[in-house]
Amino acid sequence: MPLKAGIVGLPNVGKSTLFNAVTSANALVANYPFATIEPNVGTVYVPDERLSRVAELIDSKKMVPTAIEIIDIAGLVKGASHGEGLGNRFLSHIRDVDAIVHVVRCFNDANVSHVTGMSDPVADVDIVDAELAIADLDIALKRMPKIEKKARLKVDKDAESEYAILARVKETLEAGRPLRELDVTPHERRLLKGFGFLSYKPVLYVANVDENDLENDNPLVEVVRAHADKTGGETVVLSARLEHDLGELDDDDRREFIAELGVDESGIASFIARTYALLGLQTFFTADEKEARAYAFTEGMTARQCAGMVHSDFEKGFIRAETIHVDDLFDHASMAKAKEVGKIRLEGKDYRVQDGDVMWFRFNV
Repeated sequence: MPLKAGIVGLPNVGKSTLFNAVTSANALVANYPFATIEPNVGTVYVPDERLSRVAELIDSKKMVPTAIEIIDIAGLVKGASHGEGLGNRFLSHIRDVDAIVHVVRCFNDANVSHVTGMSDPVADVDIVDAELAIADLDIALKRMPKIEKKARLKVDKDAESEYAILARVKETLEAGRPLRELDVTPHERRLLKGFGFLSYKPVLYVANVDENDLENDNPLVEVVRAHADKTGGETVVLSARLEHDLGELDDDDRREFIAELGVDESGIASFIARTYALLGLQTFFTADEKEARAYAFTEGMTARQCAGMVHSDFEKGFIRAETIHVDDLFDHASMAKAKEVGKIRLEGKDYRVQDGDVMWFRFNV
């Protein structure tokens, strides 16, 4: 399954424009609140030049990059967690995402209405962050009474652990802090994951600017960056409208336009890369004559665990993994030459896979 990222923000901040630019899905974009009624869902492929080189050297017929599923929900307003606007039912659509993408309006445009009447990134961010936190607190408060008796009587270890971490959740949220600031043990992390707490998820703040501000200092952007630094988030700056327009061009025209803007890459490329990094992801590859495929994995995963990402049978009957790093493959320009000089390794089930490994799994079930 692809990784998932949920887009949030106030109405009319550029969420759906960004969604369209990233996924080319042509979701409705309109200058009024709640133009997005049902969630928009699309897929973006993570660019990785290494995949095409692997495919070329292995002579694979097709390439399959790793993907991120993007979910765009209706704009949030104050009181959304309690049903205002389109309300809490839309927050439920992003409870199982891996990361939150929070789009913040950092442009002034009289032709695009602002739901509060004026552009103020601090206030805008606070409204959305507060609604996510309130929704999380509601979940904790509903769950705690159900396990409180068992926890206090100490007759159920699981209930004790769950109640203890929920008490910390309640304290953190009521102090106005997002749950991602919590310092938790691996066991507590597993408990939290089951609740889908929104403020616990890693967040990427997208400062949506006018295209003329891409190369200029923008005080609104600095406000967003300061908030991200304070609360453990990341920031990327782009113009959603410009990125949408770039998506209409062919590759050569797009590269020429980007060069004229004086930037190294499109904002979307940076957005995808930052989202990938935000999730702590790396990439390994598999390749044969049929296809070369990229897989996203979390740093520290073993060869056996990564084998299970390819097929459950690979993990169950894991024997070994024939492995070469892309750098060695590229240096020798062929598998045959790399094998001659001993660059293909046999790795066991506990080998920690490295970013850029090309792997062939051997198994028996």
